[in-house]
Amino acid sequence: MNTLISISSTVKSVLYALLGVQSNENRKRDFTQGKLSHFIIVGVIAVIIFILILAFIVSMVVEV
Repeated sequence: MNTLISISSTVKSVLYALLGVQSNENRKRDFTQGKLSHFIIVGVIAVIIFILILAFIVSMVVEV
């Protein structure tokens, strides 16, 4: 029986994938043991946080 990977492993996998440094072994583990909905939720949250950080940095530099 396949057990689901932990939320910390899911977050780590999503962050590594966003950076493009995910190992083949972890990718295979994610496809066999991960749940798609968890990856989608964590991925969307990570992208939103990334966009907010970029917007904050730009607003600090531009100072309208």
